[in-house]
Amino acid sequence: MLKGRVALITGSTGGIGRVMAEKLAAQGAAVMLNGFGDAAAIETLRNRIADEYGVAVAYHGADMTKPDEIADLVASTERELGPVDILINNAGIQHTALCEDFPPEKWDAILAINLSAAFHTTRLTVAGMKRRGWGRVINTASVHGLIASVEKSAYTAAKHGIVGLTKVVALETATYGVTCNAICPGFVGTELIEPQIMARAAETGGSREDGIRALLAAKQPSLTMVEPEQIGDIVVFLCSPAASQITGIALPVDGGWTAQ
Repeated sequence: MLKGRVALITGSTGGIGRVMAEKLAAQGAAVMLNGFGDAAAIETLRNRIADEYGVAVAYHGADMTKPDEIADLVASTERELGPVDILINNAGIQHTALCEDFPPEKWDAILAINLSAAFHTTRLTVAGMKRRGWGRVINTASVHGLIASVEKSAYTAAKHGIVGLTKVVALETATYGVTCNAICPGFVGTELIEPQIMARAAETGGSREDGIRALLAAKQPSLTMVEPEQIGDIVVFLCSPAASQITGIALPVDGGWTAQ
């Protein structure tokens, strides 16, 4: 379905982003990976995706807190693979603390990576999408783009900002064959929430599995983690012709969390 398209996915060397990259490659898209990690492991991942799906796959290690490196990421994608047709702003970090205890440097980093980076990648790619008459911008938000939780001031502020940015870009591109949407997952089984799981386990004096159950019971009525593969399949759907009139939405994938 996406043969000939070029996808840039930030934060794609692991977790949800890696699955998104694989799902898009499976549909024929060339892929630019981005993220931190062991160089050899990243090269193994790049080669595996390229070999398994028969598409071009490149990697750029841009630090998403730095606008100059983000600009080089976009330029490198265009140079190595072609103009960006699909932009997925997925890079993210987390820190939890009461507002009065929140380290200012953590606030700045979370806002930079979770929100400002998406602005920079979008401003550098969306004009080309409009000129070519096709494009997909997909932002990984969170249920915290729609509601709040204690001790997550920076994350919630950034994710609310992502939802707002999504709506503005959707309106500005609505007549150009370009869509912009946000996916708002609840708890997903990735390393990002591992500290929260272990904190709950410590509180209850139980195992990691006990920590997972305690974490989900407080928020996610399904009592089941969202799987990264489910998010990847939603990305593919949003890139499909069936989703061409879906734009500006913040789509909860949260086991009923925001229905409460």
